[in-house]
Amino acid sequence: MAVKGVVFDVSTGNEFYAKGAPYNALVGKDATRAVAKMSLDPADLTHDTTGLTESQLESLEDIFNNVYKAKYPIVGYMSYRILKEDGSPREDFKPEDQPHFSIKDEF
Repeated sequence: MAVKGVVFDVSTGNEFYAKGAPYNALVGKDATRAVAKMSLDPADLTHDTTGLTESQLESLEDIFNNVYKAKYPIVGYMSYRILKEDGSPREDFKPEDQPHFSIKDEF
């Protein structure tokens, strides 16, 4: 699942994200808006944060940093996070820091 364009491996949270689990609707998409609103409404399963309240944006930051980045390894980024609309790289892209995870080289 992805939050704020960051793709997390949530497979260790099967009780939350597996098929039939409470948050399975969030898997396979960027669920930023849904996380911010604490919503499982299909209309909220998007990265669009337009119109969110300050409180919802603060909640999003807290959950992003203290739940997802703390518990689940980052495995990638959504294209909108690293590329501009014309497909060229974003000069301001910076990978998220996650020093408590050690990623081994598989190649």
